Amino acid sequence: MFDLHRLRLLRELKHRGTLAAVAAALSYAPSSISQQLSQLEAEVGVPLLEPVGRRVRLTEQAEILVAHTEAVLERLERAEADIAASLTELTGTLRIAAFQTAALTLVPTALGQLRDQHPHLRVHLTHMEPERALPALQARDFDLVLAEEYPGNPHPRSTDLDQEDLLDDPLHLALPGPDTGGPLTDLRSLADHPWVMEPEGTPARHWAVALCRDAGFEPDIRYETTDLLLHLRLVEQKHAAAFLPGLVWAGQTPTVTLLNLPRGRRSRRITTAVRHGRSQHPAILACRNALQRVATAKPMP
Repeated sequence: MFDLHRLRLLRELKHRGTLAAVAAALSYAPSSISQQLSQLEAEVGVPLLEPVGRRVRLTEQAEILVAHTEAVLERLERAEADIAASLTELTGTLRIAAFQTAALTLVPTALGQLRDQHPHLRVHLTHMEPERALPALQARDFDLVLAEEYPGNPHPRSTDLDQEDLLDDPLHLALPGPDTGGPLTDLRSLADHPWVMEPEGTPARHWAVALCRDAGFEPDIRYETTDLLLHLRLVEQKHAAAFLPGLVWAGQTPTVTLLNLPRGRRSRRITTAVRHGRSQHPAILACRNALQRVATAKPMP
């Protein structure tokens, strides 16, 4: 029978990419990781790693082992969930990752509900964008991730994860001035206007640039940041136009002019993601229920 600890190290290598990253995540020396994987190769009787430059990659046989290891770990998580469900009091630690606007507007109220209902549940919150948080969820760094999907550019939903829709967050074109709520009739008129957008490679940037290109122009992007509160401040100070979601205001009166976007481009979808084996854990169910209550009660501009 193969050693489960060594199988988990092989799985960690698949998800984290390098021996150094595995060692850092697990607080081991890289030499110790390498030695454990060499012993696993001896147990299996076939090569599991092959060199690629200065790195290593998994062989076909190693990929087979990792697939079976994922199934074993999912089953163990289901066992953990069943044990937690058999107890009368919810304890332990729940690790959440959330992007900025969700962390500012949805999570704090949900944390308050969890604290009141389950005072012995310890919750850790990390601010992290979905592009990094979802892979970290699969690597078991988190238990629940709040993610976002932009119109026409959704994250490919991993078959290893259970994702539930939380709410649709309206998107607007934001310009300096009071809120008018009027329809957007000509985005092309902003072709020469400065813009603030999220950095290159993010789903939000891809969506925003595509929207401008569909209107017939390449946006003049002068400011780049993942901080949507800075986006808002740059619009308020008349430095740039921006596309901003409703969660930026968290029910407060908008401080800038908001114009509607073309039909089919007017909202991003907010989801919660967990691993399949953990989806029925009482802490996950309690957190998802709390977030759903908050989302249902949250007014949007």
